[in-house]
Amino acid sequence: MNQELEQIMKTAQSWLTDAYDESTREQVRAMMEAEDKTELIDSFYRTLEFGTGGLRGIMGPGTNRMNKYVVAQATQGYANYLNKMAREGGFTTLAQGEPVSVVVGHDCRNNGRLFAETVADVFTANGIRVYLFESLRPTPEVSFAIRHLHCQGGVNVTASHNPKEYNGYKAYWEDGSQVLQPHDEGIINEVNKVRMEDVRWQGNKELIQIIGGEMDYDYMMAVKSVMIDQDVILRQKDLNIVYTPLHGTGRQIIPMCLRSWGFENIHVVPEQMVIDGNFPTVVSPNPENAEAMTMGMNLGTKLNADLVIASDPDADRIAIVCRNEKNEWVIINGNQTCMMYCYYIINNMKRLGKMRDDMYLVKTIVTSEIIRRIADRQGVCLTDEYTGFKWIANRIRMWEGQRKFIGGGEESFGFMAYDAVRDKCSPSAICLICEIAAYAKDHGMSLYEYLLHIYMEYGYQKETTVNVVRPGKAGAEEIAQMMANYREHPLTEIAGDKVVCIKDYQPCIERKLVNGQWQEQEIHMALGAKANVLQYFTEGGLKVSVRPSGTEPKIKFYFEIPAAMPTIHDYAKATAEAEARVPAIKQSLGI
Repeated sequence: MNQELEQIMKTAQSWLTDAYDESTREQVRAMMEAEDKTELIDSFYRTLEFGTGGLRGIMGPGTNRMNKYVVAQATQGYANYLNKMAREGGFTTLAQGEPVSVVVGHDCRNNGRLFAETVADVFTANGIRVYLFESLRPTPEVSFAIRHLHCQGGVNVTASHNPKEYNGYKAYWEDGSQVLQPHDEGIINEVNKVRMEDVRWQGNKELIQIIGGEMDYDYMMAVKSVMIDQDVILRQKDLNIVYTPLHGTGRQIIPMCLRSWGFENIHVVPEQMVIDGNFPTVVSPNPENAEAMTMGMNLGTKLNADLVIASDPDADRIAIVCRNEKNEWVIINGNQTCMMYCYYIINNMKRLGKMRDDMYLVKTIVTSEIIRRIADRQGVCLTDEYTGFKWIANRIRMWEGQRKFIGGGEESFGFMAYDAVRDKCSPSAICLICEIAAYAKDHGMSLYEYLLHIYMEYGYQKETTVNVVRPGKAGAEEIAQMMANYREHPLTEIAGDKVVCIKDYQPCIERKLVNGQWQEQEIHMALGAKANVLQYFTEGGLKVSVRPSGTEPKIKFYFEIPAAMPTIHDYAKATAEAEARVPAIKQSLGI
């Protein structure tokens, strides 16, 4: 037995004590006695850490799994850190001598309520006041509630759009954003100090306040503040909308928000309105996958709908389906939705006299460069931040009181149109895309045609994401080696197109080819933060970004491929031309 396996066996052995329930002990014992130790190794080779979305993992026993013990241990560490920061005066929302308070929520996933109540018990056992949602709620509403109740943090138990085997734990700070440095490192350090016997399990019910309907109303009113042009909605109030929550938390709040904006012709997919953590009607509850939209599109066809819209289980991300010129359903990708949001916000706020010089937009570094062209040409400030809405929220925090945030998004089907929430927010994004569709219809266009007109104005490119999945310990090592190889052997061309710029966000260095010579300069990112991301820009306008996921066992490749589109009728031809280059790009990258 090698040294690494010995350590794993030792860690697993510690889970056979009375500190763990009998069911957990039986499952761990079976893994230890099995001839094939793969499951044991994957369950115990590491402790789940906070990534771009907090904790996230497959449910089951073990330090590398989501279970009530890992949840409790993480919460004990988080509670220790919150109380430590309170003693040091580290909160702007907490008066001296007041107890720390947090919001706790969960989505529709299996064990969601169990984990949320475990979180609430551990917090209150540590003297922290908890506002616990009465039942499942959207992630953005948890973010809103933290700000609305002037809390110092919060937790939402969710694995977002992951398959049914997963659950997770999103940790939030006092501004309603997911935890960022140095607090993420501080929490991890505290969690690593916690032994299972250190966890305070016995909650104080007097410190738990159940919240629900009143918060829903306040949140719905905040979502309504995103509206830009109510007149166009009133003229197109019969816009035919089909919505599905994919068994998740948007089932009540999103139809309510749409009606509050003035939309009256709203239909839901009844089979997917059922709360179910097994997600029985889809292979995976990820609205990025076309399969998840099938039932919605079928109902949309039956009802002759203008739009089919979905939110994922925790209702932070969205998917939008509209009709093309052949009346066929087309899924609009995350880059396209972000582009439409930014284009519409700028143009219509200017048209209505609502735009100010201090207003700004945000996108992430892997999101479409077309948005940069739109903002630059319109004279609107746009910043690039790292992947994840916590970095967009950080920009809002940095410019609070100096500039006015009017929208931010990323390619992974998410947008945040206001600062009352500091995470991606499908209720506001869905209402706003319906306003955009209403505006397009008011001008004799479909949403699809509106998109094509943006391409005609700013140029076309095809965005494609390739995910290379490598699960487990061996997969993590393989992904690390891939990134090392790209750095040690920089690409000089991709698919026959010369590389003229390389951005490496790990040392935060940009290298540009100028007059045949490579010149280096520093990249200045918020908080001086670094990230394991590489980007290549070619002479012909191709952009390739490479990023290991912070929450899933995969490495992601983002392609932005330009193609000629002389008229709106050439969209299919341009798309085919761009897609034809994908195999050569993948070959250049060795994937």
